[in-house]
Amino acid sequence: MLKGKRVSIVIPTLDEGKNIAKVIKGVNEVLEGIDHEILIVDGMSTDSTVSIAKRLGARVIFDSVGKGHALREGLAKAHGDILVSMDADLSNEPKELRLLIDSIDIGYDICMGSRFITGGGTEDMPAIRKFGNKLFVTLVNLIFGSHYSDMCYGYRSFRKSAFKKLDLKENGFGIETEININAAKKRLKVIEIPSNEKKRVAGEAKLRTFKDGATILKTIIKNVG
Repeated sequence: MLKGKRVSIVIPTLDEGKNIAKVIKGVNEVLEGIDHEILIVDGMSTDSTVSIAKRLGARVIFDSVGKGHALREGLAKAHGDILVSMDADLSNEPKELRLLIDSIDIGYDICMGSRFITGGGTEDMPAIRKFGNKLFVTLVNLIFGSHYSDMCYGYRSFRKSAFKKLDLKENGFGIETEININAAKKRLKVIEIPSNEKKRVAGEAKLRTFKDGATILKTIIKNVG
């Protein structure tokens, strides 16, 4: 499997100096023997994030518009045939990478980690965010005829050609929702796999529950029709 294919791990960062070394080392350990690159899309960190990433062999580009824009830029500029989006706060377990990658290798267009199917879970989601996520999942499934179990989660993999078909526009935290919606609209072959979200190890979370929840709702509304 994966013969002749390269994997790109795209990680948006902003002041993740206390976490990024463990993330990069974890990815390299899991993907040992697989042709891969780690692409950091940094939002102008003021700490040691960039210097640590470069020292550990990651490729670094810069984008300070927002998470969605950074992710779009990173995925577009990645060199791999299989693309993976991953968070920098140690909430995504590197050991799940192989299943994300293998799902694309066997023929799926997009593989989405889910915290809400058997085998998945989260240690970092308060009740209000669980309610919001469930609400957004239900709305998207009803409006777009999809069958998702999770929505606002960024641990995902893409066939490069499928990523290009998504034609993403979101610059902020609506990006994951836009991916789900456009994948359903374009009838891409999608699979969900169980994923276990861990608590952030260090640093400050960037997501703001109500502000970013409103952004996600707007993303859903403007994609209707």
